[in-house]
Amino acid sequence: MRATCDARALKFGLLSFAVIFLVAASSWADDWPQWRGPTRDGVWQETGLIAEFDGDRIPIAWRAEISSGYSGPTVADGRVYVTDRVVEPEQMERVHCFDANDGRPLWSHGYDCPYRIQYTAGPRASVSIDEGRAYSLGAMGHFLCLDAGSGDVIWQKDLLTDYQIRMPIWGIAASPLIEDDLVIVQIGGRGACLVAFDKRTGRERWKALDDNTSYSAPIIVEQAGRRVLVCWTGDNVVGLDPRTGQPHWKYAFPPQQMVISIATPVVRDDRLFVTSFYDGSLMLRLDPGALRVEKIWQRRGEDEQHTDALHSIISTPYLKGDYVYGVDSYGELRCLDAATGERIWENLEATPPSRWSTIQMVENGERIWMFNERGELIISRLSPTGFTELSRAKLIDPTTEQLRMRGGVCWAHPAYAGRHVFARNDRELVCASLAAD
Repeated sequence: MRATCDARALKFGLLSFAVIFLVAASSWADDWPQWRGPTRDGVWQETGLIAEFDGDRIPIAWRAEISSGYSGPTVADGRVYVTDRVVEPEQMERVHCFDANDGRPLWSHGYDCPYRIQYTAGPRASVSIDEGRAYSLGAMGHFLCLDAGSGDVIWQKDLLTDYQIRMPIWGIAASPLIEDDLVIVQIGGRGACLVAFDKRTGRERWKALDDNTSYSAPIIVEQAGRRVLVCWTGDNVVGLDPRTGQPHWKYAFPPQQMVISIATPVVRDDRLFVTSFYDGSLMLRLDPGALRVEKIWQRRGEDEQHTDALHSIISTPYLKGDYVYGVDSYGELRCLDAATGERIWENLEATPPSRWSTIQMVENGERIWMFNERGELIISRLSPTGFTELSRAKLIDPTTEQLRMRGGVCWAHPAYAGRHVFARNDRELVCASLAAD
């Protein structure tokens, strides 16, 4: 009898442990540890999400007070990271860490940082999290490696001074990229547009290119059986060996008016696509058998209001199959034929049609989650036949530090983790559940 009871107790204990483990695992099944998610491509893999919103405002699970900034939050190991800027009593950039479950502040690290750039609302680059370390890159080139749990400084650098950065008009914006034992940044230094550091010690491992910097985040792709670092600089689209910084290929895409390369390059299969506000679109083919590229097409309209293909600014496009979906210069959501750049359709409902109007798009299965510049979250489908809105609700108020005349804007990319969404403006960081149950 006692053996039977012991067996039942053991079985119940194991079952209870399994339930607790599964609940914990499902709560934070996926992290969002860097710019554009786990694989840096705007793909969100979690399931068990709502199909539509219950009302016109999304219930907020928690709010945390922050100041202004353009950097999207990142989420890892039950913590949320975001940067901001304050100007009183002194000008400082700050890195914050909050508990992902309740928004409780865990730590903050600040440092003096007077700005000499335009659009001074705050840092641009999302914090990258890797192996218990948080990598933060400020708008003036302050680069910090912090202990992700405590906020203690492991190492730090003043890249503006160390590499003689030719500071772009809107500051340093591209989020740090972790690749194996390296952390790679695009900064536009003299002979050091790209620099790789040992992620543990901060020792420089290589520097490459004398290009001007852009605001576009570098990515890693697979080509010809090799890992290739792809970066859209202020002058070229380049592919480099991430271990050494040696260029494999380079395609010139210089700006006609000014460097305004912001959107991240997007890659599907052997296509690589970039787009900018003034200079239109460029589609390259990645040779699958050799480390080289060739132009498929390039299109540019006569100006920012008479555009061809896609003239995007902040919104990173979505490339799927034979089609490109993106937001044009004045908020027009468009579908293009990926083979030619010809416009298939245009829609003016997803975000208000105004200059620089923005949508941050994330793929989740067959649905696209859109966060527009009014702070609305939209569940949608995109296809060659059109834009289908499934549900829409307000998540957060626009930040008013910029473009106050049109009610402010939401330009920071949200994070999606643990079936929750995390978004920020110039006053608060919010978390809302998107779980179906």
